[in-house]
Amino acid sequence: MAKTRALTEEDVRIRPARSTRPRTKDRPDYSEAAQALVIAVDRGRTTCVIEGEGSHSDSNDLVITAMKARELGKKSVVVGDRVGLVGDLSGVEGSLARIVSVAPRVNALTRTVDDAANLERMIVANVDQMAIVIAAANPEPRHGFVDRALVVAYDQRIKPIIILTKCDLDDGAEFISAYDLLDVEVFRTQRGANLTEIREVLRNKKTVLLGHSGVGKSTLVNALVESADRATGSVNEATGRGRHTSSSALALRLDGDELNQDGWVIDTPGVRSFGVAHVDVQRVLGSFSEFDEAIEHCPKNCSHNEAACALNNWPGFTEENKARLESLRRLLKS
Repeated sequence: MAKTRALTEEDVRIRPARSTRPRTKDRPDYSEAAQALVIAVDRGRTTCVIEGEGSHSDSNDLVITAMKARELGKKSVVVGDRVGLVGDLSGVEGSLARIVSVAPRVNALTRTVDDAANLERMIVANVDQMAIVIAAANPEPRHGFVDRALVVAYDQRIKPIIILTKCDLDDGAEFISAYDLLDVEVFRTQRGANLTEIREVLRNKKTVLLGHSGVGKSTLVNALVESADRATGSVNEATGRGRHTSSSALALRLDGDELNQDGWVIDTPGVRSFGVAHVDVQRVLGSFSEFDEAIEHCPKNCSHNEAACALNNWPGFTEENKARLESLRRLLKS
């Protein structure tokens, strides 16, 4: 039987340190990072624009492809974000920069994918206006969608406007009358119509277009931006719903014209569901300041759609107040 050898100090293995570099709390200085606007996000690649100064067209814009830096972690980047870029900023084909910072957002357009699951999905950020695009017919307009879009707009302090398309099929007057007292501007249009009035309201603004598939968002964008070339679709005759043509949000600079405008429009994929479970009801109520005094006398956790609500018999209500209250309650129910 072999004799066991006694172990010595030479038999002990010492594992070397993983790194000889001393740890430091210092982080890279990105204070000189180039500031850019995110105009598209697709499969991990982000298209950004460093805007040309004093330009009312995209001829002086530098378009850069970038990816999100690891140090940003799970923080999302969406169309409309203002980001800091480092690395290759040449913009030549095949080049890739890094997004190292995302500026605080003024607002964010978010929808709840499933009201029951309360799963939120951010669509765009930092917009001035929300253009709710609906068709007068084919597909038929729906109050539920418009109401939910308005709720999100009021929650995020985004100015809402309504653009009614396909007015050659129907004037949509009865449908639009439901929003007469909400101080929401309504613009009517159809294929080939003069868009001067719509261009004026979009001038010097970042406006997101929101609507169901088939209502004419992409057709409208193609008319506003000559170089857009957004695919357009039709409406399924069996279901009455439009087919998706835009797969992701895209920001496009408006064509310069006699209005000397310098704005952006953001085309978004057609919305099939638009949940609002994430919305702060108090912020929505804040957009109806004429009811503030009455709401102070409501019972705790009042839904403002119940018998004990102080809004039911508040003295001094005018007929217009009552009509606006009905509009508010309809929005809250959504």
